[in-house]
Amino acid sequence: MVTVDKQDSVTLKISHALAKSKTLDLDIYIFVPGELGLNADIISESEFYYTSITQKRSYYSTEVLLPLVHSRLAKRGRLSNQQYRVSLSLFAYQYVIALDKAVAALNKHEKDDSVTADEVDEVIELTLDILKRLRRSIPYEENLKRYYVNIDNYLSWYTEQRFLSLVAHLPREGDYGTIKERLITLCEKEQAHRKLNNYNSASIVEDVTRLSNKMRLLRRLIEHPIVLREKTTSMGNNIKRAIKGIATGLVMVVVTSTVILARDYLGEISASFIVAMSFIYALREIFKDDLRDAMWRWIRKGKPKWRKKYMDPTTKKVVGRKLEWLDYKTLSSLPDRIQNIRKKRVVQREEQILHYHAKTEMATSLFLSGYEQTRETLNVSLRPIIRLMDKSSNRVYRLNDGQVSKESVEKRHLLNVIVKEDNHTDEPVYYRWKVVLNRSKIVSIEKIELT
Repeated sequence: MVTVDKQDSVTLKISHALAKSKTLDLDIYIFVPGELGLNADIISESEFYYTSITQKRSYYSTEVLLPLVHSRLAKRGRLSNQQYRVSLSLFAYQYVIALDKAVAALNKHEKDDSVTADEVDEVIELTLDILKRLRRSIPYEENLKRYYVNIDNYLSWYTEQRFLSLVAHLPREGDYGTIKERLITLCEKEQAHRKLNNYNSASIVEDVTRLSNKMRLLRRLIEHPIVLREKTTSMGNNIKRAIKGIATGLVMVVVTSTVILARDYLGEISASFIVAMSFIYALREIFKDDLRDAMWRWIRKGKPKWRKKYMDPTTKKVVGRKLEWLDYKTLSSLPDRIQNIRKKRVVQREEQILHYHAKTEMATSLFLSGYEQTRETLNVSLRPIIRLMDKSSNRVYRLNDGQVSKESVEKRHLLNVIVKEDNHTDEPVYYRWKVVLNRSKIVSIEKIELT
């Protein structure tokens, strides 16, 4: 299952889990309007990869209560301290992800003025139930208890922050007063919980900056044992050096042969000979680079550009590998299924297409006990595309009761995102989203159901 959401105002968050099989092929096609003029000369594939794409892969479990079971086992001395920490971090991490999704869904309903008290109550009840389960499993050992305190401190604060953000966006009129009271009551209870347990000193609580920085560090503490370490290698560096040498050698053979012929034809050193030599060496500089680039494109065509190794943060063992491609494509070069989803029209033929392709293989036998899945998040910044947009606005004239009014309308552009997910055990699954952009942000993301 692939999901596409907003990470921030200009960044797409594409998430998926590797579950049923150990291997996965993922294809992401971003269709950019041709009028923006995006191409490899504006931003190369490598530049886009390094500046606009960030990735994070973490352990993932569908058994939500597994970490709490591990907590009880740790109390009885049947679980190692390290495994307890990993389990608790995974529990907290997945709770944060679920809370983000729930609040985002409620915010989406708010924009349509259709959020109900029952929907908010359901999220509140689930939140309270999860936090109660966590707080019933406090470990006895002092070092584990300190770890638990850090986790509980962060989850309490983050829960409060997410619900306060929900309150801030609720309409002031209508029946939303009761909903706000329930959300504020929950936030006050979480504040009281942290104060009762002395999680944060008075000086930190009063200083918003210090409190935020502390919670940022606690978030890193949560992610440390479950987010896989990765090492990225740019492929073809040795081949590139060899191609450079071969291209230089071939050009020098031609140049040397030409110099010998010019000497035989023009005789000893003269003004004509010097002019001819200058011309020959100028051609050498031109064709050397062109030959090198042509050989590089021919040899590397279709081959992966980057290789990733994933390492367990605890055992330091390599638990997975990934090969990655990123290329500009034309509509006619895409598979028929992708072309049919996008449909062949004049506007589509003018689009510039960025194609990201990844082949992932994970060694689940090397995972920590109890975990057989990983979840990957790709953040794709659309800032390079937004920068290509025209800053001006359109003027629209309207007729109202015989009077003409003039209004300024911002320019927006529509990006299409098509994703193909293939786990090699089932039929490939295709997804499509429409992403609307203006000059400053992502305006909306709409999932399109495929027939």
